[in-house]
Amino acid sequence: MKYTKCNFMMSVLGIIIYITDLIVDICVSVRFFHEGQYVSGVLILSFMLFGTLVVQCFSYTWFKDDLKTADQESQHCFLLLHCLQGGLFTRYWFVLKRGYQVAFKYDSNTHNYTEEQSDRHEVIDRVTDLSMLRLFETYLEGCPQLILQLYIFLEHGELNFIQSAAIVVSCCAISVATVDFQIALRKSLPDKNLLNGACPRITYLLYKFLTLASWMLSVVLLLFVNVTMTLCLLLFLWLIGLIWAIKNQTQFCNSRGMEFLYRVVVGFIFVFTFFNIKGQHTRCPMSSYYSIRVLATLGILFVFWTYPLSIFSSDYFIPISAFIVLTLPFGIIFLIAYYGNCHPNINDDTKDDEIDGKSVQRYCRMRYFLME
Repeated sequence: MKYTKCNFMMSVLGIIIYITDLIVDICVSVRFFHEGQYVSGVLILSFMLFGTLVVQCFSYTWFKDDLKTADQESQHCFLLLHCLQGGLFTRYWFVLKRGYQVAFKYDSNTHNYTEEQSDRHEVIDRVTDLSMLRLFETYLEGCPQLILQLYIFLEHGELNFIQSAAIVVSCCAISVATVDFQIALRKSLPDKNLLNGACPRITYLLYKFLTLASWMLSVVLLLFVNVTMTLCLLLFLWLIGLIWAIKNQTQFCNSRGMEFLYRVVVGFIFVFTFFNIKGQHTRCPMSSYYSIRVLATLGILFVFWTYPLSIFSSDYFIPISAFIVLTLPFGIIFLIAYYGNCHPNINDDTKDDEIDGKSVQRYCRMRYFLME
């Protein structure tokens, strides 16, 4: 288990995308307020605040847990930093500072091997924490914002530079966060095989991106039919995801309050994509999930095209419908290809897919987290 120069550069890319995404979101909300689109501006800010607050809560809780594990007293400066929304920046600072030392200065033979391994484990665990928090923020903030941006674009039929940048940055953030999370998570778990090679990573990325893109565009189309119907559908899907997390008795957090918040976030993630949250084989749950996804997508397309077409512009909606019809089956194909040929555990038929509850040789919070 190593933290390489390539891993360090991915951390640098991560903070660049994070800062860019933050700046673009602020610019978009300011532009909406300036143009008098107050509802859109408030929604953008609401998604930002909700995602940020949840991420800061988890980040601060993990800082406290780490200090408690190390028999150190909790420091009030961490609480202040998180209240000022600086939790992720603090984590990036640590990862870049220690990661640079591990990736570039431990190539020589002048360091103690035990100390080097300890530092590598620490950096990898911190990187995994960071990738998890970015994943939370992606699905709590990035996905809803992307749906809203696409809806506004199709409603007005024009796209300015800031909105274009927001859509592009959101797509990049979702893609990078999804793949980076899977790579970092497996690297932090001693008993899991690594996601190595370009082919498995690209296949996983295409599976996630295509299934996500088809679903988010389907939700956008349904918004044009009836906003209330769309919100009820998303709320229903979130409740199903929450019930599924409760049924599986997830045990990720130490406190009941944070565990409930974790299950709320899991339910929100299930609205957009599938993740395995318990140590078990996922063929049946995943098959059921994507079967429902296909039926829901086809139902949305049917409702959309049986609605009075006079309110729609065929310049946009015919290509979008065709894109949805193409991307969803291709996403399913890449899903089958990934789990059939590229999954790290493809030769470990006797093992469960995940590792909730399994013992490891060192403390690792991630053994209780989402995996695939």
